[in-house]
Amino acid sequence: MDVFESTESEVRSYCRGWPATFSTATGSHLYDEEGQPYLDFFAGAGTLNYGHNNPHLKEDLLQYLSGDNIIHSLDMYTVAKREFLETFRDVILKPRGLDYRVQFPGPGGANAVEAALKLARKYTGRNTIVSFTNAFHGMSLGALAVTGNSMKRKSAGIPLQTLVMPFDNYLDGQTPDFLLFERLLADNGSGLDTPAAVIVETVQGEGGLNAASPEWLRGLAELCKQHEILLIVDDIQMGCGRTGPFFSFEQAGIKPDIVCLSKSLSGYGLPFAVTLLKPELDVWEPGEHNGTFRGPNPAFVTATAAMKHFWADEGMEKETIAKSEQVQEALDRVAAAHPEGVSGTKGRGLAQGIAFTEPAHASAVCAAAFERNLLLETSGPESEVVKLLPPLTATPDELAEGLDIIADSVKAVLV
Repeated sequence: MDVFESTESEVRSYCRGWPATFSTATGSHLYDEEGQPYLDFFAGAGTLNYGHNNPHLKEDLLQYLSGDNIIHSLDMYTVAKREFLETFRDVILKPRGLDYRVQFPGPGGANAVEAALKLARKYTGRNTIVSFTNAFHGMSLGALAVTGNSMKRKSAGIPLQTLVMPFDNYLDGQTPDFLLFERLLADNGSGLDTPAAVIVETVQGEGGLNAASPEWLRGLAELCKQHEILLIVDDIQMGCGRTGPFFSFEQAGIKPDIVCLSKSLSGYGLPFAVTLLKPELDVWEPGEHNGTFRGPNPAFVTATAAMKHFWADEGMEKETIAKSEQVQEALDRVAAAHPEGVSGTKGRGLAQGIAFTEPAHASAVCAAAFERNLLLETSGPESEVVKLLPPLTATPDELAEGLDIIADSVKAVLV
């Protein structure tokens, strides 16, 4: 029996849809152990925005490793951490008029979310966190409590307290934005204590590529300000340029109180997360929130290289917006060709997808695409959306190739 099936836990998932054993990877392609190439429109679930083994990042990483430099450092001061913080401040924060303290909460996105929720409660002295329908924020208990997917929530094994509000357009425009939320906040008889924070994704990556409009996000920010509720933006999958700007909330012109980043922050697939907080919120006592893997120096190095190479000017943002238009036009053509089976296109930037009337068709399309050497995943509460997350560095020709495969795969499933 194959060692994966005989030894690895049944919890494994992606490998079931992509039954290949991968060996190497460069740019927008993975290669199996026979050398067969696969075009990657998954990009490590948004962790590889700059492609596999990006040469600019790899060069700095190899040089760092060859010099016997610090690898693990908890939260000690290191040269690599200093260079990351200086670059993040000068290249990312200052040009956008953002003033945040940087907390290193642990290696993954869920760590960033847990720190954000914990800090919001500590700062405000309140307990309630408001999340939204179809949200996904991670698999640890605090993050699961503000996640919408029922299957994932049940895995907690204990009751999860949460207050869920409708995401943008959840009610198909039948009810004004925030009507229920505003009424609950204003009514002394509603039973709702003033929340500590609201946590939101600007585009719900796992929830079906539901994209909040800039107007909705501005309205949410204003509502939070009126009631002195902290606004947390989970930018773990949509940050680092996935929707065009470095932060996905820039298009709405808002400045959240707390921001969670991970995924493509290291730029190389190395675990790395930060929780950004406005300076006045930095009420932590030393060591009050800690963890062993808060000093991932190799990730500091590749993150610094990514910022210097891709974000020193507006080139990456402009290229991503142009490529997103290419993707949207192609997906719109697919939807128009199959009006009975496709309910529409969704998403923003280079996080887009096709929603199917029959949810099972989305998985079938992903399987058909894999047969044609393209990696895609599904999204949404019923896995009804075929989701595209190509590297931001994918060339227009690579995008065109993948989009042609998607069109062929949809046709194979629906016709």
